[in-house]
Amino acid sequence: MMPTETPRADGALGTLARFCHRRRRLVLLTWIVGVVAVAFVGFGYGAAPDNDFSGGNSDSAKAQALIEKHFPEEQGDTLTLAIKAEKGVDDPAARQKIEKVIDDLAASPMTGPVISPYQDKNLVTKDRRIARTTIPLTDKDATKTEIKPLVATVKEASGDGVTLGLGGTKAEQAETPQQGPVESVGVLAAAVILFIAFGSLVAMGLPIVTALLAILGGIALMKLAGHVVPAPDFTVILAAMIGLGVGIDYALFIVTRYKDSLQEGDEPESATAKAIVTAGRAMLFAGTTVVIALLGLIVMGQRLMTGVAVATSVIVLVTMIAAVTLLPAFLGFAGPRINSLRLPRRRFRPRGPSSGPSRERRGPAERWAGVVQRRPLVAAILASSVLLVLAAPVLAMRLSLPDASVQPHDRSSYISHEIVSEGFGPGFGAPLIFAAEVDPQNADLRPVVQAVGKTQGIAYVTQPRASKDGKAATFMAFPTTGYQDEATVNLVHRLRDDVLPEAPGGQRVYLGGPNAATIDIADEVGSRLPLMIAVVIAMSMVLLIALVRSVTIALQAALMNLLSIGAAYGVIVAVVQWGWFGPALGFPTSMPITTWVPMMMFPVLFGLSMDYEVFLISRIREEYERTGDTRMAVTRGLARTAKVITAAAAIMIAVFTTSLVGPDIGVKQGGLGMAVAVLIDATVVRMILVPAVMELCGKANWWMPGRRAPKAISASQAEVGGEVRV
Repeated sequence: MMPTETPRADGALGTLARFCHRRRRLVLLTWIVGVVAVAFVGFGYGAAPDNDFSGGNSDSAKAQALIEKHFPEEQGDTLTLAIKAEKGVDDPAARQKIEKVIDDLAASPMTGPVISPYQDKNLVTKDRRIARTTIPLTDKDATKTEIKPLVATVKEASGDGVTLGLGGTKAEQAETPQQGPVESVGVLAAAVILFIAFGSLVAMGLPIVTALLAILGGIALMKLAGHVVPAPDFTVILAAMIGLGVGIDYALFIVTRYKDSLQEGDEPESATAKAIVTAGRAMLFAGTTVVIALLGLIVMGQRLMTGVAVATSVIVLVTMIAAVTLLPAFLGFAGPRINSLRLPRRRFRPRGPSSGPSRERRGPAERWAGVVQRRPLVAAILASSVLLVLAAPVLAMRLSLPDASVQPHDRSSYISHEIVSEGFGPGFGAPLIFAAEVDPQNADLRPVVQAVGKTQGIAYVTQPRASKDGKAATFMAFPTTGYQDEATVNLVHRLRDDVLPEAPGGQRVYLGGPNAATIDIADEVGSRLPLMIAVVIAMSMVLLIALVRSVTIALQAALMNLLSIGAAYGVIVAVVQWGWFGPALGFPTSMPITTWVPMMMFPVLFGLSMDYEVFLISRIREEYERTGDTRMAVTRGLARTAKVITAAAAIMIAVFTTSLVGPDIGVKQGGLGMAVAVLIDATVVRMILVPAVMELCGKANWWMPGRRAPKAISASQAEVGGEVRV
């Protein structure tokens, strides 16, 4: 067979692809040296994570500012040793064990003076079975490695009728294992999927190697960016998952297009240029959509979420650059051997450029599209109903941050929480801290204390204390309900709205503490989330309109993406908050959704959904311009992209699902939600809603203000593979 005549790829992308193909050794060497250098600097001198979500203008932030200013001597982390003795803490054997543990903790260079519960009767319950004491830490920057021996001391001492637990933020962090090789599980799953899709070890390896190099360099750059825009510790895990997913997917689309061009008879260099000009250009539009969606997090107005937005955007940008520079170099090395080491059942069968799904032998995707198009209204109603049912639980979504009560039950921090809750009430781990500026001549907060103490839902309050300078006073109140209980949230709002404004004394009293700060963050996220959603949708629609040149399709994409993301939100509420199959999926108990999860999920999922939209609709658009028949365009577009989109979605699902084997509760929630959303998007949305709605809209699909309907072009003018002409 004679090679088909292929016009030379024009434009910057074609020139770049040919350069990288010809100078592949130089490009590969530049990437390796650059990644190694950036990794050395980034991992060696990058910024440490910042997990302080407090701040801003909330009541809890103002209370914390007052305490830091007027009570500097009380700043610092503490641990809580919880003790439960079956025969009572006064039993000689139990007392000997308890006092030894306390002495060992007090002897550590990391701790300050420890008050024994045998010295303070307030630290022991009336029945003398449960006791507690506070372990002050001398170094507020103590690391996990330094705290681990304290946790180990407490765990090893438990037994023989005495149960001990060490709680506190530092203990909880020290006991949380590293994320471990979770990403490697995702890489392995992706490799299997790619091998099945391509049937070739060479074709399988190129997307993975490209993505891994990009992720390594991207994470290093992300750590350096942390000096300017700090981000929390979960950002690295999240960015690695996103980078791995989009990096492999983008390379998958380009390699698929390259293989198609080789089968059509193109030389390797021309095939590389065509792949980058067509699939690569669509990938750049899709990646830009993801970046725009991620940067929408800045609208939340939270310092750390701005850091997350910048960090994850850096990862996506690096994967995009790798896809159009490093991957063409790899394709240059592979050349026509892209199908080497392939499965025996796969055969290299050249086909002409005009070949497509024939009416005599249609593929399953094309046959399925025909089924949907024969009953488009029924299909659209059924699919939408399924998505709305799945999304229904989102109306009950509650937000919070994880504490010891939602950790695995074998951890010392959870044991400490359970013991203290049993002995001193569930609200002991959810203290409310009140602070106010006062006149040095009149620093009496007792009227406010009395008003708070009489409030339903308060177990007890402490006496107010004045600062050494006499300019501030503070006291604590302990609710009858726990940290994660909705009743505690309602109590905080009731105290702020009704009790404190009407309390006698005239001082402005701020309600703060870790519990109140968590509630304030959740409230802020809930109030700003609609704005972020609106901004992300608006900006993404503008980009999609420019790409597909249709307002109707852009609106369809936005609505379908909202439905699929809403369904994903509903699923994580049912699993995490309601506890449906929660333990089986790695969630020890039912709990509210971690505050940052929904605001992080939306831009990521909206951007990723637009990825598939771009690759599918650009192909449908091209078929429509060639034939002028919407039904045929949808059928052929779906048939020619179904396999690659299915493989891409399977890779995403595999990568996100691996988070369920990790230790971070929030990351597990986000991974589950994103895996569900991608599954829904690749099945219900792409396979049912898209063909059904486009069939219903007909020629209105291509409506664009001030433009006549597109004319059909000849088959020779239509680039097979999704070329985007803007």
